[in-house]
Amino acid sequence: MQPIAASGTQIERRPSRAIAVGKVIVGGSAPVVVQSMTKTDTRDVVATVGQIREMEKAGCELVRLAIPDMKAADALGEIRRQVEVPLVADIHFDYRLALKAIEKGADGLRINPGNIGGQDKLERVVRASQERRVPIRIGVNAGSLERELLQKARRGDPSAMVESALRYIEIFEGWGFSEIKLSLKSSDPWQTIQAYRMIARQTDYPLHLGITEAGTLFSGLIKSAVGIGVLLAEGIGDTVRVSLSEDPVMEVRAAYAILGSLGLRRRGVEVISCPTCGRCQLEVISLAKRAEAELSSLAAPLKVAIMGCEVNGPGEAREADVGITGGKGRGLLFKKGEVIRKVEKGELYAALMEEVKKLTGHL
Repeated sequence: MQPIAASGTQIERRPSRAIAVGKVIVGGSAPVVVQSMTKTDTRDVVATVGQIREMEKAGCELVRLAIPDMKAADALGEIRRQVEVPLVADIHFDYRLALKAIEKGADGLRINPGNIGGQDKLERVVRASQERRVPIRIGVNAGSLERELLQKARRGDPSAMVESALRYIEIFEGWGFSEIKLSLKSSDPWQTIQAYRMIARQTDYPLHLGITEAGTLFSGLIKSAVGIGVLLAEGIGDTVRVSLSEDPVMEVRAAYAILGSLGLRRRGVEVISCPTCGRCQLEVISLAKRAEAELSSLAAPLKVAIMGCEVNGPGEAREADVGITGGKGRGLLFKKGEVIRKVEKGELYAALMEEVKKLTGHL
């Protein structure tokens, strides 16, 4: 099942122009797109294709690959032939890698214009992209700005990233190129939020959100949820990548969790559970972890509740599609807040999984 745009959200999206990255529309009226990046050596075609297919299963809609040398650029062509998802080539330092990636079928480029090798070489990349209708993400990071802006950024001034992005927009537009997407990332969520707010007021190009070098699963998720979540809640953002020192599948799931919490996209099972207390009549913590693990591969949008007592369920979990709650001796199985039947405690989890199977057709 494909991810769907959730209904009922009160968020008014920032108007942006639409661009096509392969078959995926970014910006305009399109839903916020989920992106991730391979962690394999791009030159290893078998490993990279395998990882991309796992990312696709998780719902990834755009995949970025590092292109550190010509061997990787050549490998991109074979990878492109074996996968369906649009591929974005990540290029640094050598404009020839960008030209080769375009030749090999890249659907998009991500470049930092300041380190590509000078304006004449940058123009060659832009002209080649223009000829093949390959969009470019101008990727501005706080740690790799032009020399005169770098100190400004290191003092925490978000306007340095904005100034850099606007500078390159003007250059690209001067060459007649407007298939542009922008990102202005820092490892600091607040600096990132401020930069995106500024650029969102000054241009209508689509914006790719992320907190760069966010960290490990725990700290990275918190920083990303704060930074990306604040911006999305303000209607800012057209694509999202949650950058974690983790499997890219986890990045994809995290992105959907952030989008889902704001009512912007729905994909997969969301497990809601109470924090437990002295009233708890069910092993909530272990069962919630078990359910989250066992249901992680399902694509169908579904909300599953595991609650400890009748105080929290089904009333507090009325919005869940299906759920269970503990009770004295026996527990309850419920759907949309309505009790279906009473079930012996030892059979509650199995009853829940059976209902999930009925609702989704899978387990």
